[in-house]
Parts: sequence; structure tokens; C-alpha cells
Amino acid sequence: MDKQSRDFLHNYLAAVAPVGQEADGQKIWLQYLKPYVDHFFTDIYGTAVGVLNPRASYKVVLEAHADEIAWYVNYVTDEGYLYVTRNGGSDYEIAPSMRAYIHTETRMVPAVFGWPAIHVRKKDDKTKPDVDTVVLDCGCSSAKEVEKMGIQVGCIVTFDAGFKAINDKFWTGRALDNRIGGFMIAEVARRIHDSGRKLPFGLYIVNAVQEEIGHRGAMMVAHRIQPHVAIITDVTHDTQSPLYKKTRDGDVACGKGPVINHAPSIQSNLRKMLVATAQKYRIAVQQAVNSRATGTDTDAFAYSRTGIASALISLPLKYMHTTVEMVHQKDVEKVIQLLYHFLIQLEADHDFSYVT
Repeated sequence: MDKQSRDFLHNYLAAVAPVGQEADGQKIWLQYLKPYVDHFFTDIYGTAVGVLNPRASYKVVLEAHADEIAWYVNYVTDEGYLYVTRNGGSDYEIAPSMRAYIHTETRMVPAVFGWPAIHVRKKDDKTKPDVDTVVLDCGCSSAKEVEKMGIQVGCIVTFDAGFKAINDKFWTGRALDNRIGGFMIAEVARRIHDSGRKLPFGLYIVNAVQEEIGHRGAMMVAHRIQPHVAIITDVTHDTQSPLYKKTRDGDVACGKGPVINHAPSIQSNLRKMLVATAQKYRIAVQQAVNSRATGTDTDAFAYSRTGIASALISLPLKYMHTTVEMVHQKDVEKVIQLLYHFLIQLEADHDFSYVT
């Protein structure tokens, strides 16, 4: 990875882009992408799209989602404590003792998620972190003091957790789900541009919003673009970590390559072409199964309008929806390679239909 890619990765991961307020991250992403595309556009909710060969009739989408999970301030006590509710799939159980930022209209206010000391909790106390017990402390002693700081119900709260490399193999931090996907698809666009290759179809590099609350951004942009093919990138669980059950969760490991998924929404002929591409270029891949929905933007694209041939390439990730999500650097590179090689060999007007 060169300095330009590394700086983009660090800046993009450091951005704050919670569900419904993705603008800061999208600006960084688009600024990096613009030199490598012919055209770009955004929609009213903030999904950002860069386009190569925009006049082509055959359209291919490469997609990730830009949003991260967070919290909303939901209630302020007379004593100045704040209670929060989820913005996306946030986990109350990891909140206690975490540092945080409250995002007001003018600044980020430091705060902490408090929790009673072990000394004062009874052995039979079954209180657990949830909406009624997790408290945010911004150092105020009254509701009026909280108000003077610009904090009110509806303010977004994010964890104060940075990006780090571990053991020269892993990257860790918050919001790798799925900002690392946005990084990967932007790198694919850059490699196509730098190669000088002209694609015979229109390629739409899509960074969609609001995936974490039900694929809302993907629904809107799929309807707008109406592509023929969509390849979605997201993360999936590394099941080697303790407490996973392989008979239930599958057998996926960081460091063993991209994961190609099976599910009803995955178009089988498209999936087979991805597997064949991986084999041709000797890219090790793993397999995973979703018995019904994939739980990703793939489902939104697959079932848009009359249907879009869709596939999902997942990046193995440890500790999803925490502040210490981890991915293997080699897996990131392999996903980029697989997407690049697939796109440069794809012919315009390829028909993925089962029955013709």
C-alpha cells in the first residue's frame, strides 16, 4: 500500500459517519475517488456514486455501505446524566467504561459511559447494560449545564476509538464495518484507472448510506441506477474466535481470503463466475451460507424492480459491532484483487439468466 492509499484509509476510518449522518465520511471518500472516475453524483440522503463510462447502456455496480453504528441522546436527567438509545445495531454491553463523543451542532463534547464499581455491586445483582442502565456522563451536574454545552435529545454519540495496526497483520478499530468496504471499492476504481483499461460497460462505484437499519440507501440507489449486475462488499464473522459455533455460524477465518456467499438472493451464475475468476488468478476464497437473507445490501439490489444479478463478497472480521473490529491486511488486498480481475474480464451485455 502506498502513502496515498494509507492516508486515505486512516482519514476515512477516523471520520464520524453514523447512520443518517454519513456526510463527513462521504466527503472524504468522494474526494479520494473523483480523480479515478468520469462522473459522480449523490442522492438526497447522502449515498455517493462514482461512475466510469457513464454513457454505457450495460451497468455494473460495485457497492459498500458508508454508515457506522452509533447512539442517540434520548433522555437527560435533572442531575445531568444522559441516557442513550441505539442508532443502528449498537451493543449496550460493550458501552460501560468506554470514552465517547457527543456531537452537537458546533462541537464534539467528550464524555464517558459510566458503570458502578465492582465493590458496590452485589454478588446476586443481575443488572446488565441496557437502555435503562447505561449512563453517559459529560461532567455536568444539572440538566441546565448539559443544555448550555449544546447537548440535547437527538444528539449523536460515537465511541472514542482509533485505528491501529496489530502484529503487522491486522487492522483494528471502530467502523471497519463497513468503511473498509468503501476503501476497497475505491481502490478498485483507482487500479482500473491506473491500468489504463477501458471497460466495455458502465461501472458504478457506490457507497450507500443507512445499511445498518435495513439497507435503505441501497434500496434508493438500486432503483435509481437500475444496473444489470451488482457486486456487494461487506464484512462477515470470523468464526475462529471464542464463543462462535461452527455448526451454526460456519467456518470462516481471517487471513484465508475473501468469502463468497451462498443465499437465495445470490445469483448463482454470477457467483460461479466470481469463483472461476478467483481460481484463474489463484486467489484463495472461502465459502459461507445464508439460509434466507444475507443481511446485507445484496438483498436490496437483488430484489429491486424486476431483479438484479447480485453477489456478495465478504471480508472476514473479528468482533463485529465493537470498537475493536479486526481485519487481516492480506484479506483486504485479496478482495481488491478479486474485484479488479472480475471486472476487467467481464464482457458487456453478459447474460446471467438461468433460462434463456
